[in-house]
Amino acid sequence: MPKILYVEDNDDNTFVLYRRLTSAGFDVLLARDGEEGIAMAIANQPDLILMDLDLPVIDGWEATRRLKSRPDTGGIPIIALTAHSEPDLRAEAMAAGCDAFEEKPVNFPGLVERIHTVLGGRGRS
Repeated sequence: MPKILYVEDNDDNTFVLYRRLTSAGFDVLLARDGEEGIAMAIANQPDLILMDLDLPVIDGWEATRRLKSRPDTGGIPIIALTAHSEPDLRAEAMAAGCDAFEEKPVNFPGLVERIHTVLGGRGRS
């Protein structure tokens, strides 16, 4: 069962996506801001990180850059999640180190497919 770290500060988004991901067979860890997300990624070494980009304390952009710069977390795939739809955002997220990009509201079947693609098919039921 793949372990996913979901870094999100919005309670409603956290509740909905956490329930849907666990129902889909993922082991989900939660962090409320970028700083906590970094600490949890280092401590728990998840298979994948879902990173909101607009976070308190340390935003998702900087948290991604810091995680990707570390030898122990640099190989963990990160999927950016954002409610913003500016055309250049996807390229900026990739430049920060994200491996994929999904807009909110999340298309859940599409997100699950993206997770499996980024993980190379591991964890499919």
